Amino acid sequence: LSSQKKFDEIKKANQAAAKKLVEDQFSSSSEDDDEDAEIKQGKILAKTFTIYTSQTDGDASELERTRQYMNEAFQSGAMTCLICIASVKRNQAVWSCCGCFCIFHLVCIQKWAKDSLFLVSSPLTDDDFGKKDYPWPCPKCRFEYKRSETPSRYYCYCGKVENPTLDPWLVPHSCGQICEREFKPSCGHKCLLLCHPGPCPPCPKMVTTTCHCKKAKPVPRRCSAKEWSCRLPCGRTLLCGQHTCENSCHAGDCQPCPRVSKQRCICGRQTAERLCASPQWQCDQVCGKPLPCGNHTCEQVCHAGPCGDCPRSGKRSCPCEKSKFTLPCTEDVPTCGDSCDKVLECGIHKCSQRCHRGPCEICRQEVEKQCRCGKHTKRMPCHKPYLCETKCTKIRDCQKHQCRRKCCPGNCPPCDQVCGRTLGCRNHKCPSGCHRGSCNPCPETVDVKCNCGKTVIKVPCGRERTIKPPKCKQLCSRPPTCHHSTQEKHYCHFGRCPPCRQPCQKALTCGHLCPVSCHDEALVKQAGVHQSAGPWEQPSEPAFIRTALPCPPCQVPIPVECLGQHEVSPLPCHSANPYSCKRFCGRLLDCQNHTCMKECHHVTKLSGSADGKKVGPECSQCEEECTKPRPSGCPHRCVLPCHPGDCPSCLQMLKIKCHCKLSILYIECLKLTCADLAEKELLTSCKNQCPKELPCGHRCKEVCHSGSCPLNCSQKVKLRCLCKRLKKEIQCSKIQEGQVSLECDALCKEMKRKASEIKEAEAKAAIEEEKRRQQAELEAFENRLKGRRKNKRRKDEVEVEQSSWQKYKNLIMLPVFGVAVVMV
Repeated sequence: LSSQKKFDEIKKANQAAAKKLVEDQFSSSSEDDDEDAEIKQGKILAKTFTIYTSQTDGDASELERTRQYMNEAFQSGAMTCLICIASVKRNQAVWSCCGCFCIFHLVCIQKWAKDSLFLVSSPLTDDDFGKKDYPWPCPKCRFEYKRSETPSRYYCYCGKVENPTLDPWLVPHSCGQICEREFKPSCGHKCLLLCHPGPCPPCPKMVTTTCHCKKAKPVPRRCSAKEWSCRLPCGRTLLCGQHTCENSCHAGDCQPCPRVSKQRCICGRQTAERLCASPQWQCDQVCGKPLPCGNHTCEQVCHAGPCGDCPRSGKRSCPCEKSKFTLPCTEDVPTCGDSCDKVLECGIHKCSQRCHRGPCEICRQEVEKQCRCGKHTKRMPCHKPYLCETKCTKIRDCQKHQCRRKCCPGNCPPCDQVCGRTLGCRNHKCPSGCHRGSCNPCPETVDVKCNCGKTVIKVPCGRERTIKPPKCKQLCSRPPTCHHSTQEKHYCHFGRCPPCRQPCQKALTCGHLCPVSCHDEALVKQAGVHQSAGPWEQPSEPAFIRTALPCPPCQVPIPVECLGQHEVSPLPCHSANPYSCKRFCGRLLDCQNHTCMKECHHVTKLSGSADGKKVGPECSQCEEECTKPRPSGCPHRCVLPCHPGDCPSCLQMLKIKCHCKLSILYIECLKLTCADLAEKELLTSCKNQCPKELPCGHRCKEVCHSGSCPLNCSQKVKLRCLCKRLKKEIQCSKIQEGQVSLECDALCKEMKRKASEIKEAEAKAAIEEEKRRQQAELEAFENRLKGRRKNKRRKDEVEVEQSSWQKYKNLIMLPVFGVAVVMV
């Protein structure tokens, strides 16, 4: 039981580890995570490039190389330390080479520098090593650094901040400040990007500069592209001195003249067409001019100037150069007969022959020779080297192999064998010569390809097993697995292609093409494939298989007319049959007034009827009364049943009221409906006076009539002035039109003035009365505040004498108010 329990625990642990590995490598959410990472990376890059692009008006074309290094800094596994072949993480101290901008672990590069210096110093003494500052190389580009430049601290890319903090919204190992490194080549400006890996982009500053030929006016240009050409002809005189440079404005010296001209050789005998760029040339003829001696001719090939003296004139030496003779140029110098005594090729002995012409012979003298290693001696000719067969047993500088060179003088050459040790990548062996210390990093790069092989990223050898394949933007080129000739466009990928979403387009039995998505490889759940052995066995997930499904019924809309021919509706092809639209039949019955009210049905066409909308025997029969419209004004119905044609004239009497609505009249319906407007006016009038009142209040004088009454009232009315004192009789219509008015006279105005004075006096008296009342209330309030007790004694009543206005105001005001009311 204990062993089984332990086995189950180990099994669960292994399954959990395997599940985690699968989720990390092939999780379905990896694409979403990659998209989020790309969005975040894009924001960081935009923030890093903001200051630079603001100087270039948004142009980021010069930032591609820097962008590549920054993308590698973000990509997992792309930044690899070539020394330890491990990924460089965000929280690790790093060092960047200033030559190739490759990034290494700080600990790794320190160990590399230390080992490199040790290998250089090992064959030297301490005194020799201290005299010179030996360099150490970069593992990738072999850029040499001094021993004093060995990194000891972790800095950001621009070197401003030591131990930069880890910020998820900055480039890894960046301080987030402006770079401010000087551009290379130096132009006096500094980098404007935020602290970044890789080289600085070209300088974006604007400077004023002129073209190469200095002809054009100075113009403002980018500092990185301040050298420019105006495209005008250069015009500078070429080296030939005859022509000018016809090339467009260019930098540096002008090219050689491309023209051809006739030029004489140096001696002047021949003339040939040659390039102006090389006017000096020699012909193949020997000079042949007689020398001053008169016996010989010049043997030099085409030359300029005089030929000079005869080379055989003057004092000449014998071949051994011991004797000198003064002879004519026609005679050869004889040998002196003395020994040659020239040092032979061996450098030790001299030539023992008599003075002779030509080279001396080889040294044949026998000497006691010592071999190169100094261990053996032998007597042999001097010109032959002596090498013994003894092999050197010294250890070479690799400290592994013996020299094994025959007759070695002691200066053993470096080991010529290949190192052959397995490198850190575990794929290759060291190709360098046998050496001490650790091997150089593997120089090989491995291509990690997508499935189609068109998108490739290069990674250091050894990292191809842990790097995810690149995302390929090329279309998948696999052949389709369904019946289509081509598959849907989608990007390159690993594994099976996604299901085909193209229309099926197979021909159905009806002749149409199947419009649904391709169903040749539909996933179908298998049911009942596996039966559990018992209740202890856990049910497994249903299995899915890819199989071809049959095409669904044709859904192409076919126009089908209903049974009663009312409408044409599109029906699916598989169910396209005549149908009832559920409307009324609507065919005109024999009465020519009503239609068939049956539900849409089949109608048999009668012989001889060309119209397809004619009523048939299946339609209903009309059983209603006549419902044709009567003449205008006739309220009676037709006495006949529903019939074709016009209805007979109406002969009934109408009982209607006259225009004034006071009398009842009886008129034949036919007369009233056939009369015109004037006749209707007379027929409907009672011939009595109109009882309606005009707007002025008087009765209309006209006979019973329709419409509104006339407004020209002739009734006499009395007109008064504004104060109602004066009056006059005038016709009512003139008053309504506003043609007559009655004005007040002087007496009326005097009465108005007196009434206004009386009103003012009353207003003043009311104000004084209000003031007295308020004063009494104030005194009473002050007495209450002083806490006085009410005196039980009765106060003396003080009689106030009334004024004349108070005594007689009622007698004056009543007549005045009466007059005012009458005027109003």
